[in-house]
Amino acid sequence: MRFVYGLALGALIAGGFGAWWQTGTQASQQPSADSAVKQAAAGPVAQESNQQINDRFAKQIQERIAGHEKEPAEQVFKNIQWFKGTPAGRLVLIMNLGYSRALGVNCSHCHVEQDFASDDKRQKRAAREMAAMHRGINEQLKKMENLTPDPNRAINCSTCHRGAIDPTASDR
Repeated sequence: MRFVYGLALGALIAGGFGAWWQTGTQASQQPSADSAVKQAAAGPVAQESNQQINDRFAKQIQERIAGHEKEPAEQVFKNIQWFKGTPAGRLVLIMNLGYSRALGVNCSHCHVEQDFASDDKRQKRAAREMAAMHRGINEQLKKMENLTPDPNRAINCSTCHRGAIDPTASDR
């Protein structure tokens, strides 16, 4: 299971969560300026954690794709590269529970909020490159002859990142 999760997690970054449902519906994960003004007038509001932001965003996406969760991701989202064949609902879970937690970020770290299909952000392009590296390492692990055989041996984003964008951070 861990091996499958690792492969799915790595492939997800490379494939890019992709996009909004092909109908072109979009939603911002940030409140509108009007609602922000109303909130400011109402008093201090507790800051949402990255996971709370992602959970809310994933829920919105899941609502938009309702009835299409089991369809291949490339039929439901735009710009899917490595996750072809992955059910769309699973892709949402992998992004929310895998990538965002492994890096300690919210969706907008890699994705343009109004166009998830966009490859404009350097972070998204870097994530795809990292996923390609991740996949290559796992392929090499399978070929190693002098390791104790373990079908679950694999790396994933958390192997290095451990919840931080910078895997070289010294505060570990």
